[in-house]
Amino acid sequence: MTTDGNRPVTRFHDVADAAARAYRRLPASAQDAAPPARAEARTAAQRINTDPDTVERDLFKLVLTLVELVRQLMERQALHRVDAGDLTEEQEERLGATLMILHDRMIELCARYDLSLQDLNLDLGPLGTLLPPSD
Repeated sequence: MTTDGNRPVTRFHDVADAAARAYRRLPASAQDAAPPARAEARTAAQRINTDPDTVERDLFKLVLTLVELVRQLMERQALHRVDAGDLTEEQEERLGATLMILHDRMIELCARYDLSLQDLNLDLGPLGTLLPPSD
């Protein structure tokens, strides 16, 4: 399926277009507005507030979020392969044990920084959350 001549229509383009439209509709926050002082005194809007005391925890949270996303994708792929019958019984057992160990390690790492797996779920605004809701 193509539009605009030869440009293929993919789910990626649909999501990218939706994200661009949503970003344009976001209201500016009070901190994004320039100060009412003279024009030459204006500075770039600050969107990131960093706290030196929590920067390590915040960085670790971001890394764990990415690892959790990859872990969940691997788990889904494994379930698809099991359902399709692509794996032997031994491979299924080994894969299941590996995914359980990885899940336990994620919980341990979250506990080290006083996080839960729910804390890793980023809110992407109109697109919803990054990770599916946990059962």
